[in-house]
Amino acid sequence: MKRLILAAAALAVLSLPASAQTPLTRNEIINNLQNVEVHRTQITAEELRQQALDNIRLHPGDDATTDLPAESELARLRQFIVEITFDFDSSRIRPESYESLGLIADALHTVYLGGDRFLVIGHTDAKGAREYNLKLSQRRADAIVEALTTTFNVPANMVVPVGLGEEDLRDPANPYSEVNRRVQLINLGPAQ
Repeated sequence: MKRLILAAAALAVLSLPASAQTPLTRNEIINNLQNVEVHRTQITAEELRQQALDNIRLHPGDDATTDLPAESELARLRQFIVEITFDFDSSRIRPESYESLGLIADALHTVYLGGDRFLVIGHTDAKGAREYNLKLSQRRADAIVEALTTTFNVPANMVVPVGLGEEDLRDPANPYSEVNRRVQLINLGPAQ
């Protein structure tokens, strides 16, 4: 019952527009990311990157129109979505986002999450070319992982950056919406 309540609370927070999100807490991050033994995956960062590239090649056009093959598998995994802001058209993390990164690092340093490995997935909205958005989101995911590992001493083997650009929109009906610009942390389970 407690898990159902926590899941409902997490969904309620994640469904709010980015500007209306409640303040982020370390415990909220932990509660959404722990207990990964329920669902495990064999999907890798390289496979996700390749799926995004293949999606662009197989379904050309200005906006992504199809889901990635791994989307349903990823949706079953323990995850958390957070807003990290960047300078326009840049991978420079804005100073106001370092508090969120610190809370993420605090959560990753706990015994509840310490032995697990996480995908750090960067997403963009659909403004701009899809190939460009894919590269920008990868640079931003790389910047987040670099900040977590250097500034906050998260072990490098715990976090793997992946940029998916606009290939996995949170709100496909509104591809230019700011809710599509997000960072997902997905728990892959115990580090090998």
